[in-house]
This record gives sequence, C-alpha cells and structure tokens, in this order.
Amino acid sequence: MSYREKYTNDLQSLVNEVIDLGHICYERLQGATGLLSREDITPARELVAGDKEVNRLEYNINSHAVTLITTQAPVATDTRIIISSIKIAYDLERISDNISNLGEVRKRVKITNEKLLLRLSTMEQLATLMLKDVYTAYQEQDASLCEEVYERDKDIDSLFVHVTTSDIFEETDLFVTGQSQLCAKYLERIGDHVKNIAEHVYFVMTGEKIEKLD
Repeated sequence: MSYREKYTNDLQSLVNEVIDLGHICYERLQGATGLLSREDITPARELVAGDKEVNRLEYNINSHAVTLITTQAPVATDTRIIISSIKIAYDLERISDNISNLGEVRKRVKITNEKLLLRLSTMEQLATLMLKDVYTAYQEQDASLCEEVYERDKDIDSLFVHVTTSDIFEETDLFVTGQSQLCAKYLERIGDHVKNIAEHVYFVMTGEKIEKLD
C-alpha cells in the first residue's frame, strides 16, 4: 500500500467513525420520549448509561483527527473533512447528553399528560428524521437537503414554544411541570445540534456556510 493510499484509507476511516457515532445517536434518540411514561425505570437507566460509549467514541474521533492533522498536513477539502469531523462528533456527543437527560427525568418523575407526551414525541420524531436526512444528504452529496434540514429546526422550536407557554399549564403538579419543560428544552437543543451538523456537512460539500434565511 502506498503512502497516499494509507492516508486516503485513514481519512475514510475517520469519516466512518463519525457515521457510526451518528447511527448510535440515532438509535438512542428513537423512542427516548416513550420512556417518560413507562412504569419500568430500567430502560431509562440504560439510556443514561449508554452515553459513556458515545463519550468514548467522540474521544477516539478527536484523537484520530489530531493525528491526521499533525502527521499528514492535509490541505483543501481534506482539511474541511477533518475539522468538520471534530465538530460533528462534538454535536453528536451533545445530542447524546441531552438524550441521557431525558432518561434522568424519567428517573425522577413519570409524565402521564397525553398532550405533553404527544408534543414531546413529535419533537423527537422531527429531530430523528432530521438526523437521518443529514446522513442521506452526505451519502448523496445533496447540499440542498442540508439546507432543508437546517430550516426544519424551526418546527422543533415551534413545538418547544407550545409546550412551554400553553400545554404546560394543563399539568397541575408543579414538579412534573418543571420536568416536562426540561424535556422540551433537551429536545429543542437536540434539534439545534442536528441543525449544526447539517451546516457542517454542507461546509464539507461546498466549502461555504449555509445562507441563513431566518
């Protein structure tokens, strides 16, 4: 194997590590809000514990990226890929943190308000679809899909406003109210991080930032 071939393989390996981390976060997010109303607290504890693996993988990605930068002196597109990999891994790690926070809420309280649960579930589904579409955009080199995902974060923000300014007042238990607001905030932050990832992927493909329409 030539020097160039080894470098190309190492760079692709870094990209694959980021994609694998994305898949893990995608799986962790699916159904996370469903745990909020479950009787059994064990799945919530498992959700929280699963964040340790994400932290380990993010550390490995950062180490791999630093090694490539310091030993290969990459230029142009390769540099964008490496730097963006670090940023995407960070956003995925923060997504995982917020998923774990949902599990922590369930460890403290069970949420039974059906309207609240529906809103939270919808926020989760929107974020999950955004994350899936970012992956599709990268695989198909579809910059316009990145822009679409970026804009769709507004839908999650809108639901966050509903939960925290209107729906929340249907809950009579103040502690449950506070915990429900936290859940909405965690999901809103997840949407923000997926939005960031869409921008990073767009930058890898185009070398430019997404033109902000908001």
